Amino acid sequence: LADYLVRKGVAFRDAHEVVGLSVAYGIKHKKDLSELSLEELQSFSDQISGDVFEVLTLEGSVAARDHLGGTAPNQVRAAIRYARSQREAD
Repeated sequence: LADYLVRKGVAFRDAHEVVGLSVAYGIKHKKDLSELSLEELQSFSDQISGDVFEVLTLEGSVAARDHLGGTAPNQVRAAIRYARSQREAD
């Protein structure tokens, strides 16, 4: 959620505050972040829109880190290919 907010232009510090508040709310109401309604999430930041649910899944969170060394599946495959090529070169 913090990365999502930063991509929307929210300052890193403010994004983490939103995460803290929304997690505390979720704990109080016995809900995971992905179980909160859009309206509940928007009560913490007006930068949150319907696409937020794409990043509130395990798959969405992993895929969002699509950069060198990231956790996105294509990055992991590339790292494995590179490691194998280095092993074969030795």
